[in-house]
Amino acid sequence: MRTAAPIEHITVLGAGTMGSQIAAICALSGYRTTLVDIADAPLDQAKDLLWTRLERDVDKGRRCAKEVAAAQAKLQFATDRDAVVASTDFVIEAAVEDLAIKRQIFASLDAVAPAHAILATNSSNIVSSQIASATGRPDEVCNMHFFNPALVMKCVEIVPHELTSLQTMECTRILAESLGKEVVQLNREIPGFVANRLLNALRKEALNLIDQDIASPADIDKAARDALGHPMGPFELMDLVGLDVVYLIRLAEYEQTRDEASLPHPQIQQLYEEGRFGRKSGRGWYDYASA
Repeated sequence: MRTAAPIEHITVLGAGTMGSQIAAICALSGYRTTLVDIADAPLDQAKDLLWTRLERDVDKGRRCAKEVAAAQAKLQFATDRDAVVASTDFVIEAAVEDLAIKRQIFASLDAVAPAHAILATNSSNIVSSQIASATGRPDEVCNMHFFNPALVMKCVEIVPHELTSLQTMECTRILAESLGKEVVQLNREIPGFVANRLLNALRKEALNLIDQDIASPADIDKAARDALGHPMGPFELMDLVGLDVVYLIRLAEYEQTRDEASLPHPQIQQLYEEGRFGRKSGRGWYDYASA
């Protein structure tokens, strides 16, 4: 059972876009933070991208240089996960959306993390009950779902499973609010949570419209922006998030529901198989090579 000891050290697992930005948020908020990955290369890349972005924010007046310098001093990078986790208070896992991999990670975390440490997953779709059962501390496991780009987006969804303790939920809520986030707290878990279920309904209809050749992705995006006031349309958003991520999220939901309606749309599957992941690969629904 978690004690009332304050959170001083946060460990973030996974140096991809989400994990690195979550780690930066924690450091910017004054927490001693360690970003962990299995190799030095992704950590070096994450460090370069983060410092470049934060220094650009300073140049544009979005952040002060003192704040960024303090965050740089607070944020460490490491490959020895067990050594880092052994002295942490809160873990945020941001690895690939694969249930088997997440269960392996959480079983390993459980073996080395202090008894009071909360183990949270940033998964946007996989419910934590399927991960918590790999540990001996299911009461200290929950979803803490940030949104991309985590340095900008204000919302964090906190999702309990049946065995998550009220103390874990309260501690996670307090942490999220201390990071400057607005908390959406679910009463119980459901694949996709709240925001992604709303988003998926919009995405599903957008894909239905192109299936029927009603309008192009560009015009559907224009309608979402200019008629509905969305910052970007559904196809632009898929390209930003990454079509590989979209594809894997749909597969993860299917693994949980066994509902064929959860499977990736055929055009998303085709783009995934062609390696057209969106902005990160230069092509997705749109071509960014000449942008």
